Amino acid sequence: MQSIKSNALEPTRSELASLSTKQTILRILPVYGLPLLTVLLIVFFSIVLPDTFPTWLNARSILADKSIVALLALAATLPMMAGRIDLTVGFGIVMWHILAISLQVKYGISWPIAILLVVACAGFVGLVNGLLVEVAQVDAFVTTLGTGTILYALALWHTDGRQIIGTLPPGFLAINAASLLGIPIPAFYVLGVALLLWIVSERLPIGRFIYAIGANEKAAALNGIPVRAYVIGVFVASGVITGLAGCVLGAKLRIGQANVGLDFLLPALVGAFLGSTTIKPGRVNVWGSLFGILILAVGISGIQLLGGAFFVEPLFNGTTLVVAIALAAFAQRRRAIVKPPPRDPQLVPAPSESTNAAGVT
Repeated sequence: MQSIKSNALEPTRSELASLSTKQTILRILPVYGLPLLTVLLIVFFSIVLPDTFPTWLNARSILADKSIVALLALAATLPMMAGRIDLTVGFGIVMWHILAISLQVKYGISWPIAILLVVACAGFVGLVNGLLVEVAQVDAFVTTLGTGTILYALALWHTDGRQIIGTLPPGFLAINAASLLGIPIPAFYVLGVALLLWIVSERLPIGRFIYAIGANEKAAALNGIPVRAYVIGVFVASGVITGLAGCVLGAKLRIGQANVGLDFLLPALVGAFLGSTTIKPGRVNVWGSLFGILILAVGISGIQLLGGAFFVEPLFNGTTLVVAIALAAFAQRRRAIVKPPPRDPQLVPAPSESTNAAGVT
């Protein structure tokens, strides 16, 4: 069962070579529309708010505040590449930041071991999600909604509805509070994870196989791609990244409480869905997800500096999600009328004659 589909619509070199200059611009514009809109928003708010918006303090604030959301958006992007969705990126971070603090405060475990245990637990939950989706054949949306709700319930049980407070070691706090070249260290986590995922998804065969699964699972299986193993793997990787984000959130908040974390789910999904409308329209991708989070951060920061009310952020996130899903659906519908690019021989081996006779291309 698939919750979403993954189909790329980025123009090919051969396609662009056959177009006029005007047609080329119109064809490329949707590909880089979101980055251009981000730049225009930055310019607009810089002109309107010259004393507050275009400052290093505001830039640091955006990087520090949105790095955790960006990590969750990257975690959500991985299953989406395979045509699935993972809601535990929002529910899980509630449990993981509580567990990261509780292991140190209640049980006296050193912070490096606590982080390793949290990441391992998060990866195990990802494994459970993958097994339920692929072995039990439960839809990914239903599966991750159920396991995510269980994690949230466990967080409430573990905290008994109270805050977990205690003295945390400086080393643990430094994973969020430290800076490098004046840039908050969480921004480098985002950059590192993004580069790793980009290399895997765009430069290695495993990435092409995952995208092939997202585009057409049956065709991928007929071409010898181990669909079950790859889908389970992306859920495990998504869980590991979510666990890392939970540790960073714990170091940022310095207390564990179950009433925070769910607010991260919507913007993370918005970023991933927005990412599917840019760079590689019609297909979720790493840099698109980061631009999706960036435009959210810029828009919300500018509106708040203009004096926006407290409800502006959820309103902006919800509206953007609806628009992003509509744009993604429109891009996928265009797939049916856009001539597919030439077959990439590195993606999958050529199908046999019997496969062609079955009507699979």
